[in-house]
Amino acid sequence: MPIDYDTKPRYVPEEADVVIIGAGPNGLEAGAYLSKAGAKVVVLERRYEMGGGLLTEEITNPGYLHNTHAVYMMMVDYAPVYQDFKLDEEYNCKHLLPELQFALPLSDGRCVCLYTDIEKTCANFAQFSKKDAESYREFHALAKQCMDDFIGPATYAPPLPTLDAVVKMQSHKTGEIVMEYSEMTALEIVNKHFENEHIRALMLYLACHWGVEYDQAGLGYLVLLYLNRSTNYRLVVGGSHMVAQALGKIIHENQSATINNVRIKQIVMEGGKAVGVELDDGNIIKAKTIISTLDPHQTFFKLVGKEHLESEFTEKLNGYQWDKYSLCGVHLAMEQAPDFKAAASNPDINNAYVYILGLETQEAVIKEFDAIYKGELPAETAYNCCFPSVLDPRQAPPGRCTGLLSRIAPYDLKDGGADKWYNFKFKQDLIDQYIATLNKYAPNITKDNIMQTYISTPIDVENKLSSMVKGGIKQGAYAPLQMGFQRPNDECSTTKTPIDNLYLGGACTYPGGCVIWGPGYNVANKVAEDLGITKWWKEPASVTEAKNKGLL
Repeated sequence: MPIDYDTKPRYVPEEADVVIIGAGPNGLEAGAYLSKAGAKVVVLERRYEMGGGLLTEEITNPGYLHNTHAVYMMMVDYAPVYQDFKLDEEYNCKHLLPELQFALPLSDGRCVCLYTDIEKTCANFAQFSKKDAESYREFHALAKQCMDDFIGPATYAPPLPTLDAVVKMQSHKTGEIVMEYSEMTALEIVNKHFENEHIRALMLYLACHWGVEYDQAGLGYLVLLYLNRSTNYRLVVGGSHMVAQALGKIIHENQSATINNVRIKQIVMEGGKAVGVELDDGNIIKAKTIISTLDPHQTFFKLVGKEHLESEFTEKLNGYQWDKYSLCGVHLAMEQAPDFKAAASNPDINNAYVYILGLETQEAVIKEFDAIYKGELPAETAYNCCFPSVLDPRQAPPGRCTGLLSRIAPYDLKDGGADKWYNFKFKQDLIDQYIATLNKYAPNITKDNIMQTYISTPIDVENKLSSMVKGGIKQGAYAPLQMGFQRPNDECSTTKTPIDNLYLGGACTYPGGCVIWGPGYNVANKVAEDLGITKWWKEPASVTEAKNKGLL
């Protein structure tokens, strides 16, 4: 007689010190810190596998490992989680730092390159503009100063109220520089430092790709961050999921748990306080503290319920802005690695980490973003792409290659809306267009030597990762009034919310998204302090130094 799996009991603990909703990067990070500190932690995940955007999947052919969401790790040298848990030494969670970070090939065979070695970058830039080569050297030093003194440390410390932050920033030279640049647009910053149209194209794309609008003032500090990080991108050896796997192991090693394939019905409220979570199967887990890594609307409107919220707070939540665009990625199982035309004059190019294809001038970059902001998908297909198995051969069968072609794309298409992303022919046409653009720059890659394809559209992102509303990769737009102490609003940015015992720890809260490990780290600190848990970890030296300088 077959087993009735619907009635088979599933183990769910009746109580915990901390329940974490969502086993994405930040949820796992917070769970790892708190469980190692002795708290009984339960991490709940809707999907069958933990990790959130840290996905590595065999979605094409056997042996081809595809990083279907997060692939570019930009904060490995800053994020405390790597050093605190010795992820490299003790959990085999290793990262590669490719020497040639970015390559923007041109139709004439030349290529704009960003290396980890500043001298190599300057030598490349000098082929286009000697003035830009010297300017890059100066700008690189300036961005590094701002990153080291303030932006990096501030990622792993709670935000200060706006006026308090301004006073501190004005007391230090680096703070004054950050404030000056913050009032500039990305376009102004790029044009201030560079004159060549191809170099401007690369720098503007890198400044804006993660959500900064090129003509919007108030976010210039993010431009400094992203252009500094553009020579610090890492690739996870064995695939992005290796990081999630390591953190999950740490949670279990410390007598805590992650439970997959669970749906949460509600956050249980008693006397205005959050006291547990109820699952859709009726199980209730009582908890001293609940951390939600979901977006604000799901957390408060769906799980807490509007009846438990003050009207003023509800208005703030209603005003929350979602990301303006998502990503549309095409994954390739290839018979061979690309051989770029530009490699004829510089063989390094075939070993670059990230390529920008189809955006050769600043005008082209601006045109691309303008169209996306209006819900349009330009006919000329342009994107960033990478071929992880070129750098990490274990991600494909011997002699073969994996590819990721990742285009920014609107969730709500002006022609057809979000449902158009379900159209089979539309998606197949997109795949052909992606391949045609790659073929233009790497002629050896044709449809004939691509064994299998897989496309992940903005609506697929939302369906797979439900906290990424409208496919947004950051759980909410990067807007000046929705960052810093205002992310997601002034009542939640320090992770503690107006609901007693309920905290936010996802990308919707300060400092933001893109696997920078800030929200999870900050919420772990706040919960430990509020519960009286002794921290086994120390404050990062960079944070202490920034505080000593009066910047934090």
